[in-house]
Amino acid sequence: MFDEAFADAIEPTVRAALPRWGLAPEARLERLSLSENIALRAEDGTHDLVLRIHRPGYHTRDEIASELQWLQALEGALPVPRPVRGRNGDLILDVAHGAHAFHAVAFHYLPGHAPPADADLPLWFAQLGTLTARLHAQARTWRRPDGFRRTVWTFDTMIGRAPLWGEWRQGLGLDAQGAAVIARAAGRLEQDLTALGQDAEGFGLIHGDLRLANLLVDGPRLSLIDFDDCGFSWFLYDFAASVSFMEHDPIVPDLAAAWSEGYRRVAPLSDAQAARLPLFVTLRRILLTAWLASRADTDTARALGPEYTRGTVDICEHYLAGGAGRF
Repeated sequence: MFDEAFADAIEPTVRAALPRWGLAPEARLERLSLSENIALRAEDGTHDLVLRIHRPGYHTRDEIASELQWLQALEGALPVPRPVRGRNGDLILDVAHGAHAFHAVAFHYLPGHAPPADADLPLWFAQLGTLTARLHAQARTWRRPDGFRRTVWTFDTMIGRAPLWGEWRQGLGLDAQGAAVIARAAGRLEQDLTALGQDAEGFGLIHGDLRLANLLVDGPRLSLIDFDDCGFSWFLYDFAASVSFMEHDPIVPDLAAAWSEGYRRVAPLSDAQAARLPLFVTLRRILLTAWLASRADTDTARALGPEYTRGTVDICEHYLAGGAGRF
């Protein structure tokens, strides 16, 4: 249902709801993204907001409220979006479209663009490492409100027995030989993650999707946006998410080194911990292969297609050959 046609069809409904956030009905609407949710920028000369229309069934109201509680707790400490209340005082509004109702939230617009994938990318990753360390430091000490609910991202919920983003075995263009390689890598990942454990120092509340599309560069400033996939997982997974869809690029080891250097400006990161980054990159790559299969009708899936799955097989072979410590 959340396709281009639906996104076009719902815009008049969204426009009619704009006064609920204090926006003029004739405000300029610009679609920013269409993925798990629909994100639109609404600007009327007085207000400049980003609206997110949530895909039904993806997150509960309590989970969305929990994300917003974390963002409010981060306000002033990190460059993140600020949630905006509707005129009724609520952070989450329901928008009815035909027989359906959608949860909708708003944020103050943050200027900027995704970091360009060029020679300066390691410089941005050093800054990203520092911001990620600050994010993790806050998560470790923050006393979460009663009723706080977010997804727990483990081996099982990513690529194991209860995958939330689909089944990697349905990967686009995946053949029997490739499936066997990924299965072996998944088995090794499960063993490695079990050995790693889920202690409070290594496992906690993370952003979960710090890929380039969720970073904003504005001059020298880097901001972190779209906490929609935040949840509980290994802290090192936040690096793996940052190289989403480019895991096979030769620049990734340099990005890992820059991210680690930036992280250490704020918090300890041992050489042994940094050596586990390839483990989480492999885990994320298999997860994204499953996600693309479950969203085969999206522009991203059509653009990447079976070639991405073949790259996943290559990354898994490399992981099996070198273990967790090699890109």
